[in-house]
Amino acid sequence: MLTVVPLDLLSDLFGNVGNITQIAFTLLFILLFFGFGQKLQMRQSKDLTLKTVKEIGKPTSDPMPQLNVLMEQFLITPVDMDPSGIVSKFDHLLDVHEMKFKEDVHRIAPSADPAQLNNLSNLVEASWALNTIYRIIRHFYLLGKKTNSIFNIIQLQALLPLIMQEAEAYLGAARAFAEGQPIGDGIGPLVASRLMKDKSQRKVEKDVIVAETTMEDRRIIALKAEGPGGNVGKPGDAIRSLIEENGGKVSMVVMIDAALKFEGENSGEVSEGIGAAIGGIGTERFKIEEEATKNKIPVRKEILEAGEKVIERIKSLIVERSKPGDTIIVAGIGNTIGIGQ
Repeated sequence: MLTVVPLDLLSDLFGNVGNITQIAFTLLFILLFFGFGQKLQMRQSKDLTLKTVKEIGKPTSDPMPQLNVLMEQFLITPVDMDPSGIVSKFDHLLDVHEMKFKEDVHRIAPSADPAQLNNLSNLVEASWALNTIYRIIRHFYLLGKKTNSIFNIIQLQALLPLIMQEAEAYLGAARAFAEGQPIGDGIGPLVASRLMKDKSQRKVEKDVIVAETTMEDRRIIALKAEGPGGNVGKPGDAIRSLIEENGGKVSMVVMIDAALKFEGENSGEVSEGIGAAIGGIGTERFKIEEEATKNKIPVRKEILEAGEKVIERIKSLIVERSKPGDTIIVAGIGNTIGIGQ
């Protein structure tokens, strides 16, 4: 006996199977990204941090409990209802936070020298960032499940590609910090180190090295964070001190820093602008802008990702914008990990 199944029934059957398959793949995608993506990167970073701390710091006890405490640290920003004096408050908080953070890292890595301690601090900070990303993603994922809100999940899914890129960048930075390798943010210190090579160097302010040289009959004062450990120093305080040392007689401040490129742009392109080229929360930038404004010093910024082009750009810049005999400050801004003086 031959049974004929209506086409519309087959269509409904396979249509339902298709819908079920689509739902299953969607749930699998969400589970993999929300449940394992950031968690895997966070675990990799934490394992790398633990391994590096044990190899370099040689702790006498298991550092994992203290490392977990470091992963949960946070900074409480000052009250900004009255903005007067908030920069100095931020500056003080950041100094205290950095000092305590390095003391905590030194406690779990007692054998690390100052350069290694800076690298380990950067490594722990990268792991902290990945841990924070994981906690936020987990929070909204579980919140969406708890409230049965598909819209929370959809919004999170839409942002996942960007979040994953950021997490991968942090993981790559963690590997560089663990090995003490230079990173893209080191272009400023790299250029400054070339200018101060074989020159007499001295330390000014916190973790900042200064050397004097000449270029095109101009007096150049080059500065960078003290390397080769992962360090950014206090360039704002250093530039302020140098301007005061020279009685305000500084013709120009040239700042060299790395910048993120837009999609479609080539790495290594050089951009020139006006203003203080420095990232962070803004305290160092405020100091530089305040001192430059007070002494009417033009501040040029060079945002670049290719060291060889920088020196030539600086030469043409000082020829165009200054006179022979002028004093010019060239500040290499950025993390000097893997880059000495």
